[in-house]
Amino acid sequence: MAKILVIDDERSVRNTLKNMLEYEGYQVDVAQSVQEGIAKSRDGDFDFVLCDAKYSQGEGADIIDVIHQEKPGVQILVTSHDRDIRQAIDCIKRGAVDFLEKPINLNKLLVAIKEGMDKSLATNELPAGGSAGGTSRPAARRTARRHSVRVEEITGDSPKIRRVKDLIDKVAPSEARVLITGANGTGKELVARWLHEKSPRSTGPFVEVNCAAIPSELIESELFGHEKGAFTSAIRQRKGKFEQADGGTLFLDEIGDMSLSAQAKVLRVLQENRLSRVGSDKDIEVNVRVVAATNKNLCEEIEKRNFREDLYHRLSVIVIRVPALAERPEDIPVLVDTFIGQISEEYRIPRKKIEPDAVAELQKMSWTGNIRQLRNVVERLIILSENSITLDDVKKYASGVE
Repeated sequence: MAKILVIDDERSVRNTLKNMLEYEGYQVDVAQSVQEGIAKSRDGDFDFVLCDAKYSQGEGADIIDVIHQEKPGVQILVTSHDRDIRQAIDCIKRGAVDFLEKPINLNKLLVAIKEGMDKSLATNELPAGGSAGGTSRPAARRTARRHSVRVEEITGDSPKIRRVKDLIDKVAPSEARVLITGANGTGKELVARWLHEKSPRSTGPFVEVNCAAIPSELIESELFGHEKGAFTSAIRQRKGKFEQADGGTLFLDEIGDMSLSAQAKVLRVLQENRLSRVGSDKDIEVNVRVVAATNKNLCEEIEKRNFREDLYHRLSVIVIRVPALAERPEDIPVLVDTFIGQISEEYRIPRKKIEPDAVAELQKMSWTGNIRQLRNVVERLIILSENSITLDDVKKYASGVE
């Protein structure tokens, strides 16, 4: 199991992250200053360092550069209360693997850690540890890491969700590229993960890229990697997501938001199974299954000349449409029951009951935010209700406005 060092001067942040990550099975140590963090990272055998962005902006030593000089394999996750895209770009260009906004969303953090572990598997070595000569840890340790984050089940038994599950079972064993469509919050990522888990590539990495979250000036470096010196802040060579996913699955989420120049390069990789890093003219062969997802109508985007038609046809060998929650209200009772169990376990509180008329009221709602919105509402009801969740609780709290 991965070892993680949390560096933050806020005691509540350190303790909360330590408790959450230890509950997930990780080994966690904490430090309250950049100096203490550097000392612990120097002496310890950490795989990940989670630290505030201010530690890379001149307050004391620059932790990204210092840790990468002393422990080149350690992966750094940067956090910040400020949603400053320039700050995020700077940290990522200088070697951070992800940038997370505070308060930290546990699911996003776990995904970032899993992506880091998948990257380690893709390069056949672990982020930290081994000897100074680069000897990796035992294969058994790598295998344990690969399965440390469990994929949630696709919940529901309505005809439309059964259709999705049937398609996954039929398509997953093949090498066919899949385009997953559906509104935000419907569970497109979960479909992609099950396509990977049920495929012959399941022992390889699953690497996710949110194309909408990466600035256009960074997307090519993120996907294809870059050579040292390719641009001003490229202080070291970096493998892109395609290389990290070699032998596994690359999930291109929200691909409808990808720039046209990046689309052209993705098309080339899909056609030739080779790429070149930014700043290099050398071709690198990759063996990757691409699964893409979008909440946009790509045919309309093609007409607007925002999306390449040839790329669309390369990606959409199989199209899986994930239904909106409003299309399958019969699944809401089992989803609510599942979320109550999950959230009660996360909060370490006794499981609350929900009255039947309260569930019936939830089934009447429109759910424009789909599964994600339903889970948030269930979490709110658990926090604000008394011994059980009643119809009155749903009417009072479900909207989020009293």
